[in-house]
Amino acid sequence: MAAQRPRLRGGRKNARTPSSCELQTQICAEAWTQPLLVHLRGSVCAEQSKRTMAEQEPTPEQLAAIAAENEEKDSGINYKPPAQKSLQEIQELDKEDESLRKYKEALLGNVAVVADPKAPNVQVTRMTLVCESAPGPLVLDLTGDLDNFKKNPFTLKEGVEYRVKINFKVNKDIVSGLKYNQQTFRKGVKVDKTDYMVGSYGPRPDEEYEFLTTMEEAPKGMLARGTYNIKSKFTDDDKYDHLSWEWSLAIKKDWKD
Repeated sequence: MAAQRPRLRGGRKNARTPSSCELQTQICAEAWTQPLLVHLRGSVCAEQSKRTMAEQEPTPEQLAAIAAENEEKDSGINYKPPAQKSLQEIQELDKEDESLRKYKEALLGNVAVVADPKAPNVQVTRMTLVCESAPGPLVLDLTGDLDNFKKNPFTLKEGVEYRVKINFKVNKDIVSGLKYNQQTFRKGVKVDKTDYMVGSYGPRPDEEYEFLTTMEEAPKGMLARGTYNIKSKFTDDDKYDHLSWEWSLAIKKDWKD
């Protein structure tokens, strides 16, 4: 009785049984193509991995572009201030136009063009911490010696609400884009920075303007108590520094501590 040849898995029952020579050829072909398939799969995976890494790790050029975009967003509106004109130049423009003349008078008032030539255009006169629960006034006279403010800090009870009020005068010409910048430091480390847009103002040498910040809350808790050093600056669209001063704020558990 002839020996029964083994049948390959997956073959049909009535399929022709391949010869030993055909089996050897198939095995050799698989042995040769299998490493090639593995190599090709590995190449595809490596290429996909490179693409994934490229997506996750931007190039230096891409990082520079992202940083520039973020900087542009942080700077707010892309605003370019107009060329500065003196009050006299503005008053001389279109003098024959009666309606425009009345409009400028309503906007600027009847301000004398000639002012004290020695006086600065913008004078920051005082800063006040407006706090309803404070036992007394918290005022800094910014027309005197500014060096003592760091040595004599304001005292604020922890957790109270307060605002910063800035009083200033505009003496000669219209000033555009006034800004108030405030940086807060604790033990030499900057812990906060705030920029406030104050606005544009015409000359009014005999009367002060005032600017009031949004409501702030003094820090509270055992770790928050201590002395904070604050650097304040009053600038405009031309980045001209009208006044810079430093002052201190002592956060305590109670007003009398």
